[in-house]
Amino acid sequence: MTPEEVEERIEAAIDDCEATVERARGDHDDDHLRATVVSPAFEGESLLDQHDMVYDALGEAMTTEIHALELTTRTPE
Repeated sequence: MTPEEVEERIEAAIDDCEATVERARGDHDDDHLRATVVSPAFEGESLLDQHDMVYDALGEAMTTEIHALELTTRTPE
């Protein structure tokens, strides 16, 4: 799964979301990713719940296509 596909999947699942996903270990490694996800949907949610929203958006890909995801979530400034 490419970083662009991960961005699209997250943005489709979380309201008014902007996701930026890149390869954490360089261009050769598609299964170790780093994501920053910004959405007003995170307002009032714990960090754990915010991360769960992202993991839910990715579904089975988190256990099959993505080996590791460094995740930062926040609300818009």
